[in-house]
Amino acid sequence: MKVRLESLGCRLNSGEMEEVARELRGRGHQVVGPDEPADLCVLNSCAVTAVAARTSRHALRRLRRAHPDATLVATGCLAQLEPAELDTLGVDLVVGNRDKGRLAGILADLDLLITPSAPAIPSRRADSLPGGGSRTRAFLKVQDGCDLSCTYCVVTVARGASRSLQAEAVVDRVRELRSLGFREVVLCGVHLGSYGFDRGDRGGLESLIRRLLDETDLPRLRLSSLEPWDLGPRFFELLAEPRLLPHLHLPLQSGSDSVLRRMGRRSDRASYARTVAAARAVRPDVAISTDIMVGFPGERSSDFEESLEFVERMAFSRLHVFRFSARRGTAAAGLRGQVPQAVSRQRSRCMIDLGRRLEHAYGRRFVGRTVTVLWEDSASRDAGLRWRGLSDHYLRVSADTPAGTELGNQVTEARIRAAMDGELVGEVVGPV
Repeated sequence: MKVRLESLGCRLNSGEMEEVARELRGRGHQVVGPDEPADLCVLNSCAVTAVAARTSRHALRRLRRAHPDATLVATGCLAQLEPAELDTLGVDLVVGNRDKGRLAGILADLDLLITPSAPAIPSRRADSLPGGGSRTRAFLKVQDGCDLSCTYCVVTVARGASRSLQAEAVVDRVRELRSLGFREVVLCGVHLGSYGFDRGDRGGLESLIRRLLDETDLPRLRLSSLEPWDLGPRFFELLAEPRLLPHLHLPLQSGSDSVLRRMGRRSDRASYARTVAAARAVRPDVAISTDIMVGFPGERSSDFEESLEFVERMAFSRLHVFRFSARRGTAAAGLRGQVPQAVSRQRSRCMIDLGRRLEHAYGRRFVGRTVTVLWEDSASRDAGLRWRGLSDHYLRVSADTPAGTELGNQVTEARIRAAMDGELVGEVVGPV
């Protein structure tokens, strides 16, 4: 049967839907694109903020309108936190996070997967993955859940306690992904830096990375979000390994120590700065991106100014800026000093503007240099093609090539000629 899979929110959600897609294909079903008919639709929802929850509800309504006769399944964090509400959105089945790993089996047990009588005809987007990706990068979930208690976050409720996939299983999955043609694997988790903690292994992530580099031929290994306090000094020695890509996403959330304390974060400005310095001591050009929240309860103008100053001093390669959103069931929802929406929006605009300047400044460092790019997709451009891909530093790169040039899922070097807003412009100079 034809199945439409959609994912919202974090990379972890994307990785989970990629796993579901591979299992469904293995059972003979066809994963289709958004503009194709579907017999079954699955949304992996997000509820990390009120806006994300609203977006998830809108996506479910949209899927119901687009596929009125299909079976509609909701899973993910919104399904875990607000299952009763989803009945009003036309959802036929709700599967919470705790059962998501058995999603294909649950669908089969409930006779919602009609076994094909013949092999599925490949979709014209057969190489596409949920969320619009392609067979170049794979998101692999190696850890789930969280044992932290950040006062603004519902993830602990939605995802449960921290738990890790066995290292042998991760190695096997990476080998399988390589056999399917993937050039890059992104290790994902709710609290990725705690990988192995549930088994008493405080250096679990470092050991896992070394095993993957030693025991697989994966060309490019990338890490998703890492809490800065989980990374010891020896961790950054891994950045000397060329196959571990030089990009770290280290959530800061605020550059004000008083706000960080109210958030329940385990780092402050000084410790965060030491972590960044340790990474740059090994790899000076490492890309360090971060998350920044504005408008947290009690955030004064002076706190926000402190945050702006610290963010600029850290010279991040990219910012993900979002406004505080009170989530039912979190401690922060009841804190005094809720920031007016108008003030929060203004602070968000200021932080986003700073992020754009920092991103452009970081990109300009690579003008005149040669970078390694994994090419993902192309579009017609005049008499040729414009290819787009991601550099090892997680920078979007484009390059014009003659018509008929095929770079998809290839890793080549590109010489950067200019830095535009959100993109580097280069020319392909040869294979790696």
